[in-house]
Amino acid sequence: MQKSLANGVTPNASSSAPLPGRAADLAYLAAVGERVRTVRARRGMSRRILSRDSGVSERYLASLEAGRGNVSILLLKQIAQAMNVAVEELARSTPEAPTELALIEQWLSRLSPGEARRAWRWLRREFGAAAPARMQRVALIGLRGAGKTTLGSKLAHKRGVPFVELDRAIELTAGAPLAELFLLYGQAAYRRYERRSLEALLARAEPMVIATGGGLVSEPETFDLLLSTCFVVWLKAQPEEHMARVVAQGDQRPMAGSREAMDDLKRILAVRDALYRRADAIVDTSGKSVRQSLRLLERATVPARELKPAR
Repeated sequence: MQKSLANGVTPNASSSAPLPGRAADLAYLAAVGERVRTVRARRGMSRRILSRDSGVSERYLASLEAGRGNVSILLLKQIAQAMNVAVEELARSTPEAPTELALIEQWLSRLSPGEARRAWRWLRREFGAAAPARMQRVALIGLRGAGKTTLGSKLAHKRGVPFVELDRAIELTAGAPLAELFLLYGQAAYRRYERRSLEALLARAEPMVIATGGGLVSEPETFDLLLSTCFVVWLKAQPEEHMARVVAQGDQRPMAGSREAMDDLKRILAVRDALYRRADAIVDTSGKSVRQSLRLLERATVPARELKPAR
């Protein structure tokens, strides 16, 4: 029986819901074995030849391909090298991508960082949502305490469009408060609900202002979806201001270990800096009042001024 949450609500079930622990592990091993067998067949290699070239016994390969072998990453690397494929292709947990996507990925991997950024911008421009449609939605990114809720709600009010906090949408989708979702199902479940909730919002195809969670940028597919469908603004602030605003909101936890919390905050900002900078615009709210920050945000979203009032 599926575990219920403390408030008696169980997260919504769906056909894409994850399998319970042991069943999920067995399904993953079976998928890895199937990929090894498929790639081996594609290469025209017998199990004996693969055993010879990889140094892995035929018996072990047979067990692996049958989904019974819990292969180590080093052995899987040997097998992948013998078949001249990336170990990631065998170990991935998602369905096999079309050949064209694999070729594009290989091609992009040979580009310099600057060339890859230009290629990504071109792909987003050519195959993302049409510019007018993308400009209908403003999405705010940044760490907690950046002002996403405060400024986002005020911007939405001025535009006459809905304001949506993605975390609240996640709670509605999951049927549980975020704290309970994290406690019982972990961050992986939260990220699945985050992606599902964002897709549901975008399916409404209406103007809106969205405040996202601070870690959304660390999920490549979800962040790319946001960038390709919304006008994205990074609300930036100094670490000290992030901390002060969180405490002002009533969360005293950072004060329990302020030095360690501040170090963690600075590290997160440093690691995510390059991701946040992929936004269409950056608004630095450091040392500014709400009114000043809102004025900057309005100015930054001039390309999104075609927002129409919600009906």
